[in-house]
Amino acid sequence: MKKILLIISLFILVCQNEAKSQPLSDTTVYLITCGQGTDTYSIYGHSAIRIYIPKNSSDMVYNWGVFDFSTPNFAWKFAKGRLDYYVGEEPLKDFLGEYIIEQRYVYSQRMNINPEETKKLVSLIYENLKPENRKYKYDFFYDNCSTRIRDIIEKAVGVKLLYPPIETGEMPTFRNMVSKYQYPYQWLQFGIDLIMGVPSDKKASYRDRMFLPIDMQKELSEAVVNRSGKMIPLLQNPQIILDFPAPKMRQNFFNSPVFLFTLVLILIIIMSVWLKNSRIINIIDIILFSIFSILAILMIFFGYFTDHVQMKLNLNILWLNPIILICLIYLILKREGLIWFRILFYISLSFLILHFILPQDFEISFLPLVMIILIRSLFRGRFEWNPLAPLTKL
Repeated sequence: MKKILLIISLFILVCQNEAKSQPLSDTTVYLITCGQGTDTYSIYGHSAIRIYIPKNSSDMVYNWGVFDFSTPNFAWKFAKGRLDYYVGEEPLKDFLGEYIIEQRYVYSQRMNINPEETKKLVSLIYENLKPENRKYKYDFFYDNCSTRIRDIIEKAVGVKLLYPPIETGEMPTFRNMVSKYQYPYQWLQFGIDLIMGVPSDKKASYRDRMFLPIDMQKELSEAVVNRSGKMIPLLQNPQIILDFPAPKMRQNFFNSPVFLFTLVLILIIIMSVWLKNSRIINIIDIILFSIFSILAILMIFFGYFTDHVQMKLNLNILWLNPIILICLIYLILKREGLIWFRILFYISLSFLILHFILPQDFEISFLPLVMIILIRSLFRGRFEWNPLAPLTKL
């Protein structure tokens, strides 16, 4: 039995090596671009490389967006930025199965590369498929399923690959780039903007913008290959493999963060005036400061304890700061803590005034939340100049 298994293993190995050593004159390489889905991980689209060898009846797809949900401590590793992603290979028909179910379009564009460049590209992919090279640490901006394809194409074609001239107009930031895909998903937009820091507001160059699959298709479609002075488009016109319309999401302003937070702000203002010394307002403060404390802890975690570069130096920590936790402790212990509430008030007021000039873009829906912290710290600080402050101990 062991001899039979050994013979079968050797046969498979020989076949694989033979397939990899086949002449590449009839091999064609395609860029695969997949449309947006409705799941959080799929709203940005997806990219892959397709290699078709008619002689072997081989039509394989290689993509760098594979991860394993069964990975131990999956959620923790994902949050820490230490989740391994993999390059996967599968027949085209199997690859398309998921997109048929999800009803997402798939386009295929043949690359205008010669046999030598094709050989190098295929060699780079096979090198990437080796067990020691198969996994990598995912980075949303700089090392993902799209940038890996861009890098392989650049290495295969070399200096003959030319991008359009340097732009003279206003370049979008990384935050702008992801926002256009997140815009229909208002709560996702709120959450992503909350945890992204100053690095997300860096300008994204022509090459940088290829971290998004659909944008990479657009940018590479404008790239050319220099063939003895003749500029040949890198990609041919798209061929539709699967044709589904892009998902349409209807926005409802009354379910948006900015509307709901503004509504809460108005209620907090009314209760602050009419329920100054009530037990109800004390309970509400504990609830509010508990929520803001959780967000403050998230700011600390993502800012200092993860490997996600785009989450570093997050200036939202100016209004979601650790002093909120200290204020919560005083509330729970039913002690005044005037100095801490006053410090929190001045920090919140400073952020509200200066957020326009800070080197980070902030969602408009953050402002009602800052105002809630500002108002409750104003009342809890019992400033002598505040005529609406409670006259007795809260």
